[in-house]
Amino acid sequence: MGNTDSKDKLIQLMNSYKNLVFSVCLKLTGDYFTAEDIAQETFISAYEHLDEFDGASEKAWLCRIASNKCIDYLKAAERRAVPASTDEELQMEDAREGPLEVFATRDVLEKVEGKCMELPEGYAEIARMYFMGSMTAREISDKTDIPIKTVQTKIYRAREMLKKTVRKEDLLA
Repeated sequence: MGNTDSKDKLIQLMNSYKNLVFSVCLKLTGDYFTAEDIAQETFISAYEHLDEFDGASEKAWLCRIASNKCIDYLKAAERRAVPASTDEELQMEDAREGPLEVFATRDVLEKVEGKCMELPEGYAEIARMYFMGSMTAREISDKTDIPIKTVQTKIYRAREMLKKTVRKEDLLA
């Protein structure tokens, strides 16, 4: 596969599956920001291993990469002396091969959206567009006529505020 072909393939995979992969990561880690990072790592890994992909099911392949990355992340967190409950270990085992339907994330996303809307004026709508609408800073800037630097600053600050209010326990409750 040529370099341009694989870049096009990566873009196509991300457009088709970024929400699903993020949902898998969010369900397994219970942390919005960790899930964002692992979802990105999943697509980087997929890109690096495109030549090994047999073409069978992109969806299952990407979900397997994502869940394995989450399991590795959780095991590393455990080694850093964060005790994991037996329930979490069982969920991790289930997740490795479990059906995609187990990743019911609509409530989680609604809770995150609710937290976005609780942000101070000027941050709420930008946070919602960025985190929930998957819009880029440039797209938000174009849509709102707010300078891109201001949008980037607000996204950064909104992320910091959300990190303080979006708790794993709230999301999985």
